[in-house]
Amino acid sequence: MKNIRNFCIIAHIDHGKSTLADRLLEYTKTVDIKENQVLDNMDLEKERGITIKSHAIQMQYKYKNDCYTLNLIDTPGHVDFSYEVSRSIAACEGALLIVDASQGIQAQTIANLYMAMEHDLEVIPVMNKIDLPGAMPDEVEDQIINLLGVKKEDIIRASGKTGEGVEDILKAIIERIPAPAGDPDAPLQCLIFDSVFNSFRGIIAYFKIINGTIRKGDRVKFVATGKEYEADEIGVLKLEMCPRQELSCGDVGYIISGIKASKEVKVGDTITHVARPCEKAIEGFEEVKPMVFAGVYPIDSEDFENLRNSLEKLQLNDASLTFQPESSIALGFGFRCGFLGLLHMEIIQERLDREFDMDVITTVPNVSYRVYDKRGEMKEVHNPFGLPDPALIEKIEEPYIRASIITTTNFIGPIMTLCLGKRGELIKQDYISGDRVELIYDIPLGEIVIDFYDKLKSISKGYASFDYHLHDYRPSKLIKLDILLNGESVDALSTLTHVDNAYSLGRRMCEKLKDLIPRQQFDIAIQAAIGAKIIARETIKAVRKDVTAKCYGGDISRKRKLLEKQKKGKKRMKQIGSVEVPQKAFLAVLKLD
Repeated sequence: MKNIRNFCIIAHIDHGKSTLADRLLEYTKTVDIKENQVLDNMDLEKERGITIKSHAIQMQYKYKNDCYTLNLIDTPGHVDFSYEVSRSIAACEGALLIVDASQGIQAQTIANLYMAMEHDLEVIPVMNKIDLPGAMPDEVEDQIINLLGVKKEDIIRASGKTGEGVEDILKAIIERIPAPAGDPDAPLQCLIFDSVFNSFRGIIAYFKIINGTIRKGDRVKFVATGKEYEADEIGVLKLEMCPRQELSCGDVGYIISGIKASKEVKVGDTITHVARPCEKAIEGFEEVKPMVFAGVYPIDSEDFENLRNSLEKLQLNDASLTFQPESSIALGFGFRCGFLGLLHMEIIQERLDREFDMDVITTVPNVSYRVYDKRGEMKEVHNPFGLPDPALIEKIEEPYIRASIITTTNFIGPIMTLCLGKRGELIKQDYISGDRVELIYDIPLGEIVIDFYDKLKSISKGYASFDYHLHDYRPSKLIKLDILLNGESVDALSTLTHVDNAYSLGRRMCEKLKDLIPRQQFDIAIQAAIGAKIIARETIKAVRKDVTAKCYGGDISRKRKLLEKQKKGKKRMKQIGSVEVPQKAFLAVLKLD
């Protein structure tokens, strides 16, 4: 056990985690690297250049005539996937904190660092990308010293591209990170930190052994669900799975036991022996809190069950996705899904399309509100059509987040203007080092859910970084904004919004829909309404045939008669005609500028 080291890599998005992980794998001769970012094995990850899923891999390294086993867990850097990071941290004793030498410390770096400190991990600071022409190693070194309070010689300078400093990193992992503590003879306790679905072998759970030893063929029990299984195969994770006869305390590995149903495996659950169970389950694993809710509906209503199966399999791979069935008048049966953020929602939508071949419509994302009625009872409302009658509502509370924005001083003005426009309150402003400043804001979650992050990036030329956590609920003046097509409400387009934003939002939505809904044989009225009050209107003119083309000369009454006849037909058509709203109209509403 003293030769095992479990560590993860944490950093802000795009600071070179996956490239550095490649170098570590190459240096320890674990794999032959033919392409970059070996651990990002999803097509989506390669295309976007981001890590979505955390990956575990085992390496062997010889140091001072001893052979060490290093278990690396590579983690995502984007704030939407911070749940993946929390799971990885729970399975490690140490962490490499990577900072880009050209960008310096960013918001997500600080957030991940605090998470690692809460779990008492040994943090090794690494300054990456020092070979870049724009690198500022001395300035960034000062920032790291201010943040961590470490000595200058503790910071490792490295480059994922050239491989410089990789040997120092491996040395530091062995010397500074403690070996896992635990008793190999105690009752078995394993923490499940991930799971994947394999269509031939069922569900494969990844775990870390805290205490005890597990052998192939043992009868094991999953504590949270109470189900018992046989360990058909256990092993360690290299790039492929490598079966082993036994795994002991401190090891990171996988178990295959022919589990079919996805709800039988919970991430954060404890595995123990049936014959000699442990006294209590492992603690320190937080339940995921979805921030953004949206309805996901199959385009063809017969695909409802397929969509359910696809979401269950996705949930195994991504435990931060939550869903429950719901129905809508306009879209039929579907699911109300909870996501950690907008990028997360986009990725899930794309994965449904690619991995499961599902065509889905996603409604406008919103957050959960607390509605108190006149009797003082509280009800959580996730979507606008769950709102009770306005006459019965005493007050509505909306969630506020505590946001940390780190930027350079020359962008403070535009960023403050943006936050004030989103009803934000400035809590404090700290100068971290040099010209870098941290702004702490309380902002309603509903305001940042749609386009805040994109706007922040564009006004700061990409230099502002953003991190947030749920802070509290506060009373707010919210109203339901409905969109009507020919007098019929389209529930998938209705939103809950603040009184001050309602008029401009309603007007913009009507204008946008006018461009996107195809013209019909009859006039279509697009209206935005608050209750019974119409606040904006646009009309899509009908496609008409020129019925008077054959009347040249002659009496005007002949033309009028033909036009009257056409008008009657149009009116009848409008009564029975229905307006199809294209999928891109739902998506365009999210991207209102």
